[in-house]
Amino acid sequence: MPDKLSNAQRVFKSTGGLHAAALFDTQGELLKLREYVGRHNALDKLIGSEFLAGMLPLNNHIVMVSGRSSFEIIQKCITVGVPIVCAVSAPSSLAVEIAREFNITLVGFLRGKKFNIYSGVERIKVGQKMDYT
Repeated sequence: MPDKLSNAQRVFKSTGGLHAAALFDTQGELLKLREYVGRHNALDKLIGSEFLAGMLPLNNHIVMVSGRSSFEIIQKCITVGVPIVCAVSAPSSLAVEIAREFNITLVGFLRGKKFNIYSGVERIKVGQKMDYT
């Protein structure tokens, strides 16, 4: 998923200054990506596009953000039913707390085949070549 996110970030490649929020299916296929200067706004654009398309709730999807996971990112995902949130960077301690409280699977430092699972490990099927904590 991190490679798919990175490869789809067209504007980031030319500017180096945008965040992305991406929607994946449960098999890890990239469905939609939105970019913006702020990671919160990128997620707002992604959720808004799904709302306008009549696709909510997103309870069979994964959201991945290009930055870190804050409690606001988790909160927005909870409101639209996203059960798994991934980020290429660290979550805040409040994001971890809220993810645990609302049974959200929270993955951080998702880079290549390495990642940390902070909550909801039961949703993650780990292959033999994966390295997780």
